[in-house]
Amino acid sequence: MTIKTASKSESTVTCSGRTASLITKTPLLDQGDVEAKRAEILKYFHDSFTLYESLFECLASDESFYTRANRLRQPLIFYYGHTSVFYINKLNVANLINQRVDARLESILAVGVDEMSWDDLNENNYDWPKPAEVKAHRDATREIVDKFIRECDFSLPITWDSPMWIILMGIEHERIHLETSSILIRELPLDQVKSHPVWGKICKETGDAPQNDLISIAGGKVELGKSRANPIYGWDNEYGYSAQEVKDFKASKFLVSNGEFLEFVNAGGYKTKEYWTEEGWNWLDFSQAIAPVYWVRSGNTFRYRSMLEEIDMPWDWPAEINYLEAKAFCNWKSKESSTHVRMPTEAEWHQMRKSLDTDQPYWDAAPGNINLESAMSPCPVNRHQFDGGLFDLIGNVWQWTETPIDGHDGFEVHPTYDDFSTPTFDGKHNIFKGGCWISTGNYAIKDARYAFRRHFFQYSGLRYVEAEPLPAPEVNAYETDQMVARYIEFHYGEPAASELGVKNFPVECVKRVAAHLDARATAKALDIGCSVGRSVFELARHFDHVDGVDLSVRLIEAPTNLKNTGRQRYVCPQEGELQSYREVLLSDFDDYDQLKEKVAFMQGDACNLPEKFKDYDLVFGGNVIDRLYDPGAFLELIKQRITPGGLLVLASPYTWMEEYTPRDKWLGGFKAPTGENFTTLEGITEALAPEFSMIGKPEDIPFVMQENARKFQYGVSEITFWEKKA
Repeated sequence: MTIKTASKSESTVTCSGRTASLITKTPLLDQGDVEAKRAEILKYFHDSFTLYESLFECLASDESFYTRANRLRQPLIFYYGHTSVFYINKLNVANLINQRVDARLESILAVGVDEMSWDDLNENNYDWPKPAEVKAHRDATREIVDKFIRECDFSLPITWDSPMWIILMGIEHERIHLETSSILIRELPLDQVKSHPVWGKICKETGDAPQNDLISIAGGKVELGKSRANPIYGWDNEYGYSAQEVKDFKASKFLVSNGEFLEFVNAGGYKTKEYWTEEGWNWLDFSQAIAPVYWVRSGNTFRYRSMLEEIDMPWDWPAEINYLEAKAFCNWKSKESSTHVRMPTEAEWHQMRKSLDTDQPYWDAAPGNINLESAMSPCPVNRHQFDGGLFDLIGNVWQWTETPIDGHDGFEVHPTYDDFSTPTFDGKHNIFKGGCWISTGNYAIKDARYAFRRHFFQYSGLRYVEAEPLPAPEVNAYETDQMVARYIEFHYGEPAASELGVKNFPVECVKRVAAHLDARATAKALDIGCSVGRSVFELARHFDHVDGVDLSVRLIEAPTNLKNTGRQRYVCPQEGELQSYREVLLSDFDDYDQLKEKVAFMQGDACNLPEKFKDYDLVFGGNVIDRLYDPGAFLELIKQRITPGGLLVLASPYTWMEEYTPRDKWLGGFKAPTGENFTTLEGITEALAPEFSMIGKPEDIPFVMQENARKFQYGVSEITFWEKKA
């Protein structure tokens, strides 16, 4: 096979009249002066925004936006707008702006990226916008973010408490979706895509697959994680510290090429159960795969599907496979070589990477096929050699590891994006390292930690190692986040409250609700701000169906686990470093095993609920109204989601704090312009009138939250009942 010279990709891309740099660097957050950094971040924002939009020029028509490329993912219209609404939603949640562009789009395009158990990917639940509507939203968002960057007050170094951190969060989030959206475009039928002057410039170099060899790697101590003083933006899972002692091992010189992987295919690898894990074999039965997903059968051979075209198979390019296929290949390789072959761990990958002493913000030119500094595709596995003899140490395609993702010691969740990492700490998401040709921004740095479900496809491949077998991975089965554990104890841990003579708060609230249900419709209820879900199960005793919605994925994971597995473990602090390990079993609660079929848990923003949450006979908000960033907007919205004659039930201690709600959004305080006292109850009454009127009188319900074995928080919530006029 002949070797052709690779073409260098364009250095700029133009979209909608805007030109953006194709090759960018992640900003360093501790260097220069404020105004220079402001200008740098402003350019980084516009480059990212335009680059992302240019990707969607690869779609053949508006209809392509609605074609479901992957049945486990949303159509591309969702991702086109998702990165735009992310900016608006996060800036609002962080109380940095107080405006919406299009509340409807900022609701339906907010949640549904990964296939989580609480995601509802039923197409009937979505009235997707037109591409022109999304483009208008993107244009308006660009103006808002541009203005914010130009005017916001910040200092150096930029830390994750800085308003500019939220902007960087939006930029890096969009750069993640630059890669994931390109994968979905790649999975569209060819007649749904078209050529592009930049994205169509794939590598033209190919040849015979090289013979792979093993290279010895010396072991040593590997320290992982970084401090808050690190000058490069990071996601929360990157921070903290952990250390491992890595033993000597051998690693494959090249990433596994298509040619090398063909040996596994020809050996019956996709038909031999012994090579596959149980999860892998089940996926194989589901997918009916006979080869990697981007291999297209053509007679007695295969062709290769790039993002925008189908070409002759480049046998010396890396095989792009999911973790399950990589694991099966390693098991086959072990049998063939009579050695133990597996993927590297995260620590072993870092040990290999020690031979590269630079990182994306510091290099003059990328040392591998990464950061869009080469062609718009993978390239031969024997092109980029690094010190020590390994090729493609970074770049070309991601490299799967054996390591399920978890937090380092000292892990903390960023409060503005609390569901970035923790939903993946489930033992079902494996880390991959090294980046790929389209990895930019945070994706391209050494400390980046990304994990995908093992059956997912990215631009991901395999470097195998010959090393000792690994023990079975330990899944962090106990919820150790103190806030989440405290709420689990508050909802399901009876002893703390009962010993103090205080009844279980969610249960008592629903008992008060039940007293108002005589002769009322009980088809459907919503628990908004459901937290860890006890009141959802209790409401299901009285309603045919109950939706539990909370903004925090960390919280709704607990009732989701209860519903799906029947148990949830958690850790409660006792004193000092002493902790108690506890477990909630669904079977411990009367009828919950039957009630679970009537409940559903989903993430949602109470102030901007998707339209599918409607037609409720009752909406319950327990201790949530004073934790919303815009309680007035919530009350106005929720009025439209309740059926005539239905009830809105609110319980709250009215503990207003600027940490959660801007002062000008509080429902109680001093009434303008007179300055007279104005209670929250009066504010709620005014906001709900004239559609709703209060029935009965407000009632007090005390509650107790346990901090440790001997310290409790005591509060009193006022519960009120509001009836919608028939």
